[in-house]
Amino acid sequence: MAPELLRQLSGKEQEVPELVAVVVLPADDLSRIEVGPSFVGVVFDRPTGPGNIGTLVRSVDAFGGGGVIVTGHAADPYDPKAVRASTGSLLAVPVVRVRSHREVLEWVRAKRASGRPLNVVGTDEQGAADIAEVDLTGPTLLVIGNETSGLSAGWRDGCDLMARIPIGGAASSLNAASAATVALYETVRQRGRRP
Repeated sequence: MAPELLRQLSGKEQEVPELVAVVVLPADDLSRIEVGPSFVGVVFDRPTGPGNIGTLVRSVDAFGGGGVIVTGHAADPYDPKAVRASTGSLLAVPVVRVRSHREVLEWVRAKRASGRPLNVVGTDEQGAADIAEVDLTGPTLLVIGNETSGLSAGWRDGCDLMARIPIGGAASSLNAASAATVALYETVRQRGRRP
């Protein structure tokens, strides 16, 4: 293939890749995410930045998470920027896109009905409890809000608990992918195990 075409297909301007792959995307089906006794997963509500999605997927992989759910009108988790930011983790962690919180909460209800006590913990700077004070030792679904506006009203109502990550300094908030990483780390820390 001509180097100019390879460069155009890769989306990179400086380097010409040696390989271009054509792949089939997996189905956006929540059944791809298995919920076991030590499950931790992340919902990313309406993310606008593909790089943030890729970074979040990378953190979920690094901390032994079982899946990522992207809800609402959102950036594409398969955008080249997301794929690059995931550094390959997109191939290791199930990522499922759904239209709204309703489908996810129905999935949670089904898991609970089958005997899996899945706890849904939202993150917000005004959360009722410090993330370190929230019991994250059981099956947990962490919910991270949009980079600008935070969680939607539907997610705020659907979460079992809203937790905050205490921060200081001049920053008014954490980047969404960074907040997810902190919450994932706290989950692993509470469980007393390495990822």
